[in-house]
Amino acid sequence: MYAIVNIGGKQYKAEKDQFIYTNRLEGKEGSSIELDVLLIGGDDKIEVGTPLVKGAKVSAKILSHLKDDKVIVFHKKRRKGYQKSNGHRQYLTKVLIEKITK
Repeated sequence: MYAIVNIGGKQYKAEKDQFIYTNRLEGKEGSSIELDVLLIGGDDKIEVGTPLVKGAKVSAKILSHLKDDKVIVFHKKRRKGYQKSNGHRQYLTKVLIEKITK
């Protein structure tokens, strides 16, 4: 069984015992969160919500808050001598999907 969930404005496909890396969420490490379900599927049956599937919930646990790998942003204008380099590391949250209920 799988579910499409909305976390922080983005949609993720979630299955039981799966890790999801998403943008930083509010909450402490080890706390549980409930996610709303947009679509639930499995066993050759798919149920689509309008916008949410009634009675369906996904239970998840926040495992850790971390930072993603560095992304280098490099700007250059040719023949002008202009170069600029910048880096960025996105804050992430690692989430474990514990169970999907319908």
